[in-house]
Amino acid sequence: MQDPAGDRRVLMLNKQEEKRLLDRFEAVQTLADLRHMEQKLFQLLGITLRIDPGPNEVRTVRGFIIKVDERAGLCRQIRSSIPAAVRRCLERHPEISYALLNERDLFGGL
Repeated sequence: MQDPAGDRRVLMLNKQEEKRLLDRFEAVQTLADLRHMEQKLFQLLGITLRIDPGPNEVRTVRGFIIKVDERAGLCRQIRSSIPAAVRRCLERHPEISYALLNERDLFGGL
């Protein structure tokens, strides 16, 4: 925060904006929409969200590794609430999970 060249975009995320962000993540309908949200999250707030299949089998949504990278000014609560909102979205729309797996060519041989 004391670094004048530091990125302060994340500080614009107040409680109300956080709620809107989480609601938007839960309302995602397609993989393209999810990727768009990831890009906007990075562009507007400088927050990097990563969604990857786990090292073992992915039988449920819990098999995905969903992580928000740590950065200055970003609280622990938002770093855990964004992945939780993404998991709820994936549970409601399993086709997004399949598309994520297909991106890694896990279903490519079928």
